[in-house]
Amino acid sequence: MAFYEISPARGAGAKLARPVELVCFAFVVANAVYLAASYFKGFWLVAPNGSGVESDFVNVWAAGRLVLAGNAAAAYDWPTHKLMEETAVGHSFDGYFGWHYPPTFLFVAAALSVLPYAIAYALWVFGTFPAYLIAIRAIVGDRVGYLLAAAFPAVLGNFIVGQNGFLTAGLVGGALIVLERRPILAGVLLGLLTYKPHLGVLFPIALVASGHWRAFFTAAIVAALMVAASWLAFGNDTWQAFFGNIGHTSHAFLSEGWADWSKLQTAFGLTRMLGGSETLAWTMQAATALTAAAAIAVLWRRRVAYEIKAAALGAGAMLATPYLYTYDLVVLAVPLAFLFRLGRARAFLLQEMAGIGLACLLILIFPFVKAPVGFAAVLVVAALIARRAHAPPSVAT
Repeated sequence: MAFYEISPARGAGAKLARPVELVCFAFVVANAVYLAASYFKGFWLVAPNGSGVESDFVNVWAAGRLVLAGNAAAAYDWPTHKLMEETAVGHSFDGYFGWHYPPTFLFVAAALSVLPYAIAYALWVFGTFPAYLIAIRAIVGDRVGYLLAAAFPAVLGNFIVGQNGFLTAGLVGGALIVLERRPILAGVLLGLLTYKPHLGVLFPIALVASGHWRAFFTAAIVAALMVAASWLAFGNDTWQAFFGNIGHTSHAFLSEGWADWSKLQTAFGLTRMLGGSETLAWTMQAATALTAAAAIAVLWRRRVAYEIKAAALGAGAMLATPYLYTYDLVVLAVPLAFLFRLGRARAFLLQEMAGIGLACLLILIFPFVKAPVGFAAVLVVAALIARRAHAPPSVAT
């Protein structure tokens, strides 16, 4: 069997099997072909009649247009926001793509909405994609990281719906890769991550446990400056509307399941999909989150390889939140990249690559298997990390 030497200059152990390299390349080509075909068939970005194709990105464009119209608070008013979404695509449609982000993200929405809908959509996904690629390449430590990142199964889903998975993964991966050497920059990236606060709840625990105070306080300052800037730009009523909308959003998506329980890639979503009550779902989610928080607090105080700590934090952040959809699974590439980096340095553990392949397969089958298979993928990755944390450095294939 032929092998691809990841970094022969370093003389380090792990190699990427040639068949794996070819499979990754095939996935990249297939994704590109699928996107191109979807565009020319009128299923993505622009419909055959020239109108826009509604998807998750429409909520960003609509919120931005309301900001430009001088009515930022209306982004949190569902009927008003829905009308602007229909304006974005040029026709009415069933359903609603809600705007649930804090007002700090309205700066991005307003900037994108200056452009026509389809152009803004393309700029958003193709503009944030490099941030994700660069972060994964930096973690892996070799240009093969670009290939691994682009081939990751969650990538296509994020392109199709126009979501923010690339930006989130870029911020998470970027912060973790520079935390040891450039804590101030890491803090800035974590401060920017507060546009999705539910994915950042474990980061303060890790920073405090490990004594990364410069990153901790930098993140707090950046977050506070963002809040202040949005308050000055959009007014106090916008923040009041945001907080007032949290209960509405929670009731719609976590109590009534407007978006289908099978799409919710969390312990909460799995429990609800299996017929469990809302109380049981919250109990399961709380148990998962507390377990993840405790594991991070203990692990980040231990003297273990940084790659293990970073991978655990990336996976733990995804386990802790009850609100995680398939496009968020792009973030799972971050802990997988740290595992790959560690395998490259110390050689992979027995069946570790098989476990990584299983996690990718679970994400890949989601369109065909309507279930929280992404949650299962995160659990698989968490198990691989736990195994690494308890394995002697000499144990490898």
